[in-house]
Amino acid sequence: MNILILGSGGREHALAWAVMQNPKCDKLIVAPGNAGIAQIAECADLDVLNGAAVVNFCDENAIDFIIVGPEAPLAAGISDRLREAGFNVFGPSKAAAMLEASKAFTKEICAAVNAPTAGYGHFTDADAARAHIREQGAPIVVKADGLAAGKGVIVAMTEAEALAAVDDMFGGAFGGAGAEVVIEEFMEGEEASFFVLCDGKDVLAIGTAQDHKRVGDGDTGPNTGGMGAYSPAPVLSDAVATLAMEQIVKPCMDEMARRGMPYQGVLYAGLMIKDGQPRLVEYNVRFGDPECQVLMMRLGAQALDLMLACAEGRLADAQVHWADDHALTVVMAANGYPGDYAKGSVIGGLDGLPEDSFHMCFHAGTARDKGQFTANGGRVLNVTARGATLAEAQARAYAMVDAIDWPGGFCRRDIGWRAL
Repeated sequence: MNILILGSGGREHALAWAVMQNPKCDKLIVAPGNAGIAQIAECADLDVLNGAAVVNFCDENAIDFIIVGPEAPLAAGISDRLREAGFNVFGPSKAAAMLEASKAFTKEICAAVNAPTAGYGHFTDADAARAHIREQGAPIVVKADGLAAGKGVIVAMTEAEALAAVDDMFGGAFGGAGAEVVIEEFMEGEEASFFVLCDGKDVLAIGTAQDHKRVGDGDTGPNTGGMGAYSPAPVLSDAVATLAMEQIVKPCMDEMARRGMPYQGVLYAGLMIKDGQPRLVEYNVRFGDPECQVLMMRLGAQALDLMLACAEGRLADAQVHWADDHALTVVMAANGYPGDYAKGSVIGGLDGLPEDSFHMCFHAGTARDKGQFTANGGRVLNVTARGATLAEAQARAYAMVDAIDWPGGFCRRDIGWRAL
Protein backbone atom coordinates (compact mmCIF):
# COMPACT_ATOMS: atom_id res chain seq x y z
CA MET A 1 0.00 0.00 0.00
CA ASN A 2 0.97 3.66 -0.53
CA ILE A 3 1.23 5.48 2.81
CA LEU A 4 1.45 9.20 3.63
CA ILE A 5 2.65 10.50 6.99
CA LEU A 6 1.95 14.17 7.74
CA GLY A 7 4.58 16.00 9.82
CA SER A 8 8.24 16.96 9.96
CA GLY A 9 9.69 16.04 13.34
CA GLY A 10 11.34 13.26 15.29
CA ARG A 11 7.95 11.67 15.93
CA GLU A 12 7.32 11.39 12.19
CA HIS A 13 10.82 10.03 11.53
CA ALA A 14 10.16 7.30 14.13
CA LEU A 15 6.74 6.52 12.62
CA ALA A 16 8.29 6.34 9.14
CA TRP A 17 11.07 4.05 10.38
CA ALA A 18 8.56 1.63 11.93
CA VAL A 19 6.14 1.71 8.96
CA MET A 20 8.97 1.04 6.48
CA GLN A 21 9.72 -2.26 8.24
CA ASN A 22 6.25 -3.62 7.51
CA PRO A 23 5.89 -5.55 4.20
CA LYS A 24 2.43 -3.97 3.73
CA CYS A 25 4.20 -0.67 2.95
CA ASP A 26 5.05 -0.45 -0.77
CA LYS A 27 5.67 3.30 -0.92
CA LEU A 28 6.06 5.87 1.86
CA ILE A 29 5.82 9.64 1.51
CA VAL A 30 6.31 12.05 4.43
CA ALA A 31 5.09 15.64 4.11
CA PRO A 32 6.91 17.88 4.61
CA GLY A 33 9.50 15.63 6.31
CA ASN A 34 13.06 16.64 7.15
CA ALA A 35 16.64 15.83 6.12
CA GLY A 36 16.79 12.65 8.19
CA ILE A 37 13.43 11.35 6.96
CA ALA A 38 14.57 11.99 3.38
CA GLN A 39 17.16 9.22 3.83
CA ILE A 40 14.48 6.55 4.26
CA ALA A 41 11.37 7.92 2.52
CA GLU A 42 10.23 10.34 -0.16
CA CYS A 43 9.52 13.83 1.21
CA ALA A 44 6.93 16.18 -0.28
CA ASP A 45 6.60 19.94 0.13
CA LEU A 46 2.97 20.10 1.24
CA ASP A 47 1.04 22.46 3.53
CA VAL A 48 -0.42 19.94 6.00
CA LEU A 49 -2.95 22.51 7.28
CA ASN A 50 -4.46 22.95 3.80
CA GLY A 51 -7.18 20.28 3.55
CA ALA A 52 -7.82 20.73 -0.17
CA ALA A 53 -4.12 20.50 -1.01
CA VAL A 54 -3.68 17.33 1.08
CA VAL A 55 -6.74 15.66 -0.50
CA ASN A 56 -5.46 16.53 -4.02
CA PHE A 57 -2.02 15.17 -3.17
CA CYS A 58 -3.53 11.89 -1.92
CA ASP A 59 -5.59 11.57 -5.13
CA GLU A 60 -2.61 12.27 -7.38
CA ASN A 61 -0.35 9.82 -5.52
CA ALA A 62 -2.90 7.01 -5.08
CA ILE A 63 -2.47 7.09 -1.29
CA ASP A 64 -4.16 4.22 0.57
CA PHE A 65 -3.54 5.24 4.19
CA ILE A 66 -2.72 8.54 5.91
CA ILE A 67 -1.10 8.84 9.37
CA VAL A 68 -1.42 12.32 10.90
CA GLY A 69 1.56 13.07 13.17
CA PRO A 70 1.17 16.52 14.82
CA GLU A 71 -1.78 18.07 16.62
CA ALA A 72 -2.19 21.25 14.52
CA PRO A 73 -3.58 19.56 11.36
CA LEU A 74 -5.88 17.43 13.52
CA ALA A 75 -7.25 20.53 15.27
CA ALA A 76 -7.67 22.11 11.82
CA GLY A 77 -9.87 19.19 10.70
CA ILE A 78 -7.54 17.44 8.24
CA SER A 79 -8.90 14.00 9.18
CA ASP A 80 -12.46 15.10 8.43
CA ARG A 81 -11.49 16.41 4.98
CA LEU A 82 -9.69 13.19 4.11
CA ARG A 83 -12.48 10.92 5.38
CA GLU A 84 -15.08 12.92 3.45
CA ALA A 85 -12.96 12.30 0.33
CA GLY A 86 -13.01 8.55 1.03
CA PHE A 87 -9.53 8.05 2.45
CA ASN A 88 -8.49 5.73 5.28
CA VAL A 89 -7.02 7.96 8.02
CA PHE A 90 -5.33 7.43 11.39
CA GLY A 91 -6.17 10.45 13.55
CA PRO A 92 -9.21 11.92 15.33
CA SER A 93 -11.78 14.30 13.87
CA LYS A 94 -11.62 18.03 14.54
CA ALA A 95 -14.38 17.64 17.16
CA ALA A 96 -12.57 14.81 18.97
CA ALA A 97 -9.22 16.66 18.75
CA MET A 98 -10.73 19.20 21.17
CA LEU A 99 -9.39 16.87 23.88
CA GLU A 100 -6.02 18.51 23.21
CA ALA A 101 -7.07 21.76 21.55
CA SER A 102 -9.02 22.86 24.65
CA LYS A 103 -7.97 22.12 28.24
CA ALA A 104 -11.40 23.30 29.43
CA PHE A 105 -13.16 20.80 27.13
CA THR A 106 -11.11 17.92 28.58
CA LYS A 107 -12.02 19.04 32.11
CA GLU A 108 -15.69 19.09 31.11
CA ILE A 109 -15.47 15.50 29.77
CA CYS A 110 -13.69 14.35 32.96
CA ALA A 111 -16.32 16.02 35.13
CA ALA A 112 -19.12 14.29 33.18
CA VAL A 113 -17.72 10.83 34.01
CA ASN A 114 -16.05 11.59 37.38
CA ALA A 115 -12.59 10.78 35.99
CA PRO A 116 -9.94 11.63 38.62
CA THR A 117 -8.11 14.84 37.69
CA ALA A 118 -7.00 18.13 39.26
CA GLY A 119 -9.57 20.64 40.52
CA TYR A 120 -9.66 23.67 38.23
CA GLY A 121 -11.11 27.01 37.19
CA HIS A 122 -11.64 28.23 33.59
CA PHE A 123 -11.14 31.95 32.91
CA THR A 124 -11.61 34.36 30.01
CA ASP A 125 -10.80 37.39 32.15
CA ALA A 126 -7.41 38.19 33.69
CA ASP A 127 -8.80 39.87 36.85
CA ALA A 128 -10.94 36.83 37.69
CA ALA A 129 -7.96 34.54 37.08
CA ARG A 130 -5.75 36.65 39.39
CA ALA A 131 -8.42 36.64 42.12
CA HIS A 132 -8.64 32.83 41.88
CA ILE A 133 -4.86 32.51 42.31
CA ARG A 134 -4.84 34.80 45.36
CA GLU A 135 -7.66 32.76 46.86
CA GLN A 136 -6.01 29.35 46.17
CA GLY A 137 -2.37 30.23 46.81
CA ALA A 138 0.68 28.40 45.44
CA PRO A 139 1.92 26.01 44.19
CA ILE A 140 -0.62 26.13 41.37
CA VAL A 141 -0.66 25.32 37.64
CA VAL A 142 -1.55 27.87 34.95
CA LYS A 143 -2.36 26.56 31.45
CA ALA A 144 -3.13 28.27 28.15
CA ASP A 145 -6.42 26.67 27.06
CA GLY A 146 -5.43 26.16 23.42
CA LEU A 147 -2.53 24.61 21.48
CA ALA A 148 0.81 26.13 22.48
CA ALA A 149 3.26 23.56 21.06
CA GLY A 150 3.77 21.93 24.45
CA LYS A 151 4.89 25.18 26.10
CA GLY A 152 1.66 26.71 27.46
CA VAL A 153 1.88 25.20 30.95
CA ILE A 154 3.42 27.03 33.92
CA VAL A 155 3.89 25.10 37.16
CA ALA A 156 4.07 28.08 39.51
CA MET A 157 5.70 27.44 42.89
CA THR A 158 4.90 30.99 44.08
CA GLU A 159 1.87 33.24 43.81
CA ALA A 160 3.96 35.89 42.03
CA GLU A 161 5.01 33.35 39.38
CA ALA A 162 1.38 32.34 38.83
CA LEU A 163 0.21 35.96 38.52
CA ALA A 164 3.00 36.67 36.03
CA ALA A 165 1.93 33.62 33.99
CA VAL A 166 -1.64 34.97 33.81
CA ASP A 167 -0.31 38.36 32.66
CA ASP A 168 1.83 36.66 29.99
CA MET A 169 -1.01 34.49 28.68
CA PHE A 170 -3.63 37.21 28.50
CA GLY A 171 -0.90 39.52 27.14
CA GLY A 172 -0.47 37.28 24.10
CA ALA A 173 2.71 35.34 24.98
CA PHE A 174 1.11 32.19 23.53
CA GLY A 175 -0.96 33.88 20.82
CA GLY A 176 -4.58 32.77 20.56
CA ALA A 177 -3.86 29.72 22.74
CA GLY A 178 -3.78 31.96 25.82
CA ALA A 179 -7.00 33.89 25.16
CA GLU A 180 -8.58 31.54 27.71
CA VAL A 181 -6.79 30.12 30.74
CA VAL A 182 -7.30 27.04 32.90
CA ILE A 183 -5.91 27.19 36.44
CA GLU A 184 -5.49 23.86 38.23
CA GLU A 185 -4.54 22.59 41.65
CA PHE A 186 -0.95 21.40 41.87
CA MET A 187 -0.86 17.59 41.86
CA GLU A 188 1.93 15.77 43.67
CA GLY A 189 3.34 12.47 42.46
CA GLU A 190 5.27 11.05 39.53
CA GLU A 191 4.17 11.81 35.97
CA ALA A 192 4.05 9.20 33.21
CA SER A 193 2.49 8.77 29.77
CA PHE A 194 -0.06 6.09 28.91
CA PHE A 195 -0.72 5.42 25.21
CA VAL A 196 -3.89 3.79 23.93
CA LEU A 197 -5.53 3.33 20.55
CA CYS A 198 -9.27 3.91 20.21
CA ASP A 199 -11.35 3.11 17.12
CA GLY A 200 -14.46 4.95 18.29
CA LYS A 201 -15.66 1.95 20.25
CA ASP A 202 -12.86 -0.30 21.50
CA VAL A 203 -9.71 0.73 23.34
CA LEU A 204 -6.29 -0.99 23.30
CA ALA A 205 -3.30 -0.06 25.49
CA ILE A 206 -0.11 0.12 23.40
CA GLY A 207 2.57 1.22 25.85
CA THR A 208 3.88 3.45 28.62
CA ALA A 209 6.68 5.99 28.74
CA GLN A 210 8.10 8.73 30.89
CA ASP A 211 9.55 11.91 29.47
CA HIS A 212 11.81 14.58 30.94
CA LYS A 213 10.28 18.02 30.47
CA ARG A 214 12.80 20.31 32.12
CA VAL A 215 15.88 21.43 30.23
CA GLY A 216 18.54 20.64 32.83
CA ASP A 217 19.92 17.57 34.60
CA GLY A 218 18.01 16.60 37.73
CA ASP A 219 14.81 18.12 36.28
CA THR A 220 15.99 21.72 36.68
CA GLY A 221 15.40 24.81 34.55
CA PRO A 222 12.46 25.77 32.32
CA ASN A 223 9.97 23.36 30.78
CA THR A 224 10.59 22.24 27.19
CA GLY A 225 8.80 20.10 24.63
CA GLY A 226 10.73 17.15 26.13
CA MET A 227 14.47 16.43 26.52
CA GLY A 228 14.28 12.63 26.48
CA ALA A 229 12.09 9.66 27.30
CA TYR A 230 12.14 5.97 28.09
CA SER A 231 9.73 3.04 27.86
CA PRO A 232 8.29 1.25 29.74
CA ALA A 233 7.67 3.53 32.75
CA PRO A 234 8.03 1.47 35.96
CA VAL A 235 5.70 3.81 37.89
CA LEU A 236 2.93 2.95 35.41
CA SER A 237 2.64 -0.68 36.52
CA ASP A 238 0.02 -3.07 35.15
CA ALA A 239 -2.16 -2.33 38.18
CA VAL A 240 -1.93 1.45 37.68
CA ALA A 241 -2.55 1.07 33.92
CA THR A 242 -5.69 -0.99 34.63
CA LEU A 243 -6.99 1.72 37.00
CA ALA A 244 -6.21 4.44 34.42
CA MET A 245 -8.05 2.49 31.72
CA GLU A 246 -11.13 1.72 33.84
CA GLN A 247 -11.45 5.05 35.72
CA ILE A 248 -10.18 7.58 33.15
CA VAL A 249 -9.69 6.45 29.54
CA LYS A 250 -12.68 4.17 28.89
CA PRO A 251 -15.27 6.43 30.60
CA CYS A 252 -13.97 9.47 28.66
CA MET A 253 -14.01 7.56 25.34
CA ASP A 254 -17.58 6.38 26.05
CA GLU A 255 -18.60 9.98 26.80
CA MET A 256 -17.05 11.18 23.51
CA ALA A 257 -19.06 8.56 21.60
CA ARG A 258 -22.21 9.49 23.55
CA ARG A 259 -21.73 13.13 22.45
CA GLY A 260 -21.53 12.09 18.80
CA MET A 261 -17.78 12.72 18.47
CA PRO A 262 -16.29 9.20 18.69
CA TYR A 263 -12.53 9.21 19.12
CA GLN A 264 -10.38 7.39 16.54
CA GLY A 265 -6.60 7.42 16.72
CA VAL A 266 -3.94 7.35 19.40
CA LEU A 267 -4.75 8.95 22.74
CA TYR A 268 -1.91 10.00 25.00
CA ALA A 269 -3.01 10.25 28.63
CA GLY A 270 -0.55 12.20 30.77
CA LEU A 271 -1.02 10.82 34.29
CA MET A 272 0.08 11.93 37.76
CA ILE A 273 0.58 8.86 39.93
CA LYS A 274 0.69 8.96 43.71
CA ASP A 275 0.39 5.94 46.03
CA GLY A 276 -0.64 3.77 43.07
CA GLN A 277 -3.56 6.05 42.12
CA PRO A 278 -3.53 7.77 38.68
CA ARG A 279 -5.09 11.17 37.99
CA LEU A 280 -5.30 12.77 34.55
CA VAL A 281 -2.95 15.70 33.88
CA GLU A 282 -3.94 16.14 30.21
CA TYR A 283 -4.84 14.36 27.01
CA ASN A 284 -2.91 14.69 23.76
CA VAL A 285 -4.51 13.49 20.54
CA ARG A 286 -1.29 12.23 18.92
CA PHE A 287 1.84 10.30 19.80
CA GLY A 288 4.01 12.22 22.24
CA ASP A 289 7.33 13.61 21.06
CA PRO A 290 9.84 12.21 22.13
CA GLU A 291 7.77 9.34 23.62
CA CYS A 292 6.80 8.13 20.14
CA GLN A 293 10.46 7.45 19.39
CA VAL A 294 10.85 4.93 22.24
CA LEU A 295 7.45 3.33 21.52
CA MET A 296 8.26 2.83 17.82
CA MET A 297 11.70 1.45 18.72
CA ARG A 298 9.93 -1.24 20.76
CA LEU A 299 6.91 -1.85 18.49
CA GLY A 300 8.68 -1.92 15.12
CA ALA A 301 6.71 -3.19 12.11
CA GLN A 302 3.58 -4.09 14.11
CA ALA A 303 2.93 -0.35 14.65
CA LEU A 304 1.46 -0.15 11.12
CA ASP A 305 -0.81 -3.16 11.68
CA LEU A 306 -2.11 -1.61 14.91
CA MET A 307 -2.74 1.79 13.30
CA LEU A 308 -4.58 0.13 10.39
CA ALA A 309 -6.74 -1.91 12.80
CA CYS A 310 -7.56 1.33 14.64
CA ALA A 311 -8.49 3.24 11.48
CA GLU A 312 -10.62 0.36 10.19
CA GLY A 313 -12.52 -0.28 13.42
CA ARG A 314 -10.89 -3.67 14.06
CA LEU A 315 -9.26 -3.02 17.45
CA ALA A 316 -11.38 -5.65 19.22
CA ASP A 317 -9.31 -8.32 17.42
CA ALA A 318 -5.91 -6.58 17.65
CA GLN A 319 -3.09 -7.53 20.00
CA VAL A 320 0.20 -5.89 20.93
CA HIS A 321 3.24 -8.16 21.06
CA TRP A 322 5.74 -6.68 23.48
CA ALA A 323 9.28 -7.92 23.84
CA ASP A 324 10.68 -7.82 27.38
CA ASP A 325 12.86 -4.85 26.46
CA HIS A 326 13.53 -1.19 27.16
CA ALA A 327 14.10 1.84 24.96
CA LEU A 328 15.53 5.28 25.74
CA THR A 329 15.90 8.45 23.68
CA VAL A 330 18.12 11.46 24.35
CA VAL A 331 17.10 14.78 22.76
CA MET A 332 19.97 16.87 21.41
CA ALA A 333 18.88 20.51 21.22
CA ALA A 334 20.41 23.71 19.86
CA ASN A 335 22.34 25.80 22.43
CA GLY A 336 19.94 28.30 24.01
CA TYR A 337 16.80 26.12 23.68
CA PRO A 338 14.06 26.53 24.95
CA GLY A 339 14.95 30.23 24.67
CA ASP A 340 16.51 31.86 21.61
CA TYR A 341 18.77 29.62 19.54
CA ALA A 342 20.62 29.87 16.24
CA LYS A 343 19.87 27.72 13.17
CA GLY A 344 22.36 26.47 10.63
CA SER A 345 25.14 24.97 12.77
CA VAL A 346 26.79 21.93 11.15
CA ILE A 347 26.31 18.49 12.75
CA GLY A 348 29.07 15.95 12.16
CA GLY A 349 29.34 12.25 12.87
CA LEU A 350 25.79 11.24 11.93
CA ASP A 351 26.79 9.12 8.94
CA GLY A 352 28.92 6.86 11.15
CA LEU A 353 26.18 6.03 13.67
CA PRO A 354 24.77 2.47 13.79
CA GLU A 355 21.26 2.07 12.36
CA ASP A 356 19.49 -1.15 13.33
CA SER A 357 16.70 -2.40 15.61
CA PHE A 358 18.79 -1.39 18.66
CA HIS A 359 20.19 1.97 17.52
CA MET A 360 18.55 4.87 15.63
CA CYS A 361 19.13 8.59 15.47
CA PHE A 362 15.77 10.14 14.57
CA HIS A 363 15.92 13.65 13.12
CA ALA A 364 13.60 16.23 14.67
CA GLY A 365 14.87 19.49 13.16
CA THR A 366 17.58 19.05 10.53
CA ALA A 367 18.24 20.36 7.04
CA ARG A 368 20.81 19.54 4.33
CA ASP A 369 23.27 22.22 3.22
CA LYS A 370 26.13 21.50 0.78
CA GLY A 371 26.03 17.82 1.65
CA GLN A 372 26.14 18.39 5.41
CA PHE A 373 23.44 18.03 8.08
CA THR A 374 22.60 21.32 9.80
CA ALA A 375 20.41 22.25 12.76
CA ASN A 376 17.04 23.65 11.71
CA GLY A 377 15.10 23.84 14.98
CA GLY A 378 15.24 23.86 18.77
CA ARG A 379 15.07 20.12 19.37
CA VAL A 380 17.20 18.68 16.59
CA LEU A 381 18.05 14.98 17.14
CA ASN A 382 16.50 12.07 19.08
CA VAL A 383 19.31 9.61 19.79
CA THR A 384 17.44 6.38 20.52
CA ALA A 385 18.48 2.89 21.65
CA ARG A 386 16.96 -0.39 22.80
CA GLY A 387 18.33 -2.90 25.28
CA ALA A 388 17.45 -5.87 27.47
CA THR A 389 17.61 -3.47 30.43
CA LEU A 390 17.10 0.27 30.75
CA ALA A 391 20.75 0.67 31.76
CA GLU A 392 21.84 -1.07 28.55
CA ALA A 393 19.56 1.13 26.43
CA GLN A 394 20.90 4.23 28.21
CA ALA A 395 24.53 3.20 27.66
CA ARG A 396 23.91 2.60 23.95
CA ALA A 397 22.13 5.93 23.51
CA TYR A 398 24.87 7.97 25.21
CA ALA A 399 27.59 6.14 23.26
CA MET A 400 25.86 7.42 20.11
CA VAL A 401 25.53 10.92 21.58
CA ASP A 402 29.28 10.93 22.26
CA ALA A 403 29.99 10.00 18.62
CA ILE A 404 28.10 13.06 17.33
CA ASP A 405 30.24 16.15 16.65
CA TRP A 406 28.00 19.15 17.26
CA PRO A 407 29.45 22.03 19.32
CA GLY A 408 26.24 23.98 18.63
CA GLY A 409 24.10 21.52 20.58
CA PHE A 410 23.62 20.06 24.05
CA CYS A 411 21.68 17.34 25.85
CA ARG A 412 20.80 16.18 29.33
CA ARG A 413 23.15 13.48 30.64
CA ASP A 414 20.65 11.85 33.04
CA ILE A 415 17.76 10.59 30.90
CA GLY A 416 16.17 7.63 32.66
CA TRP A 417 17.45 8.63 36.12
CA ARG A 418 14.12 8.12 37.92
CA ALA A 419 13.84 4.48 36.84
CA LEU A 420 17.56 3.77 37.27
